[in-house]
Amino acid sequence: MDDAPVTEFITDRDIYRHVILEMVPQARAFLWLATADLKDLYIERRGGFVPFLQAVAELLEAGVEVRLLHAKEPGPNFRADFDRFPVLIERLERLLCPRVHFKSVVVDGRAAYSGSANLTGAGLGAKSDGRRNFEAGIVTREPTLVAAIMEQFDLVW
Repeated sequence: MDDAPVTEFITDRDIYRHVILEMVPQARAFLWLATADLKDLYIERRGGFVPFLQAVAELLEAGVEVRLLHAKEPGPNFRADFDRFPVLIERLERLLCPRVHFKSVVVDGRAAYSGSANLTGAGLGAKSDGRRNFEAGIVTREPTLVAAIMEQFDLVW
């Protein structure tokens, strides 16, 4: 993330790679996630797949503050994964707002994603070529853009 261009247009599987696999694990102070739809996303890790919620739980255990803003209640698979990680119940800050349709990720106030992809496997490009959505967005380290993305999140929060 640090050697990437200040602002970059990304699509499809690159959203998953840049945002979920590169940006999110670099969070040290806080991680903000906003999405309309929320499903049980699985991510590649050490030759296998683990729930994205496991990665979030690990960040919480490392002292990262995580906020999750979403528009609708997640399905049973997400809830089952959620229940596997007690730290999510204890420390994940979650807000349900049915009017949220924007999608964004903010890492430590220094990097952000804003685009069309929901926090789902199909939305973030984690699924195979024939099963994922066609999505687009930007990743940025440009302070003015990061601040604007954070301001939108804060207005709803």
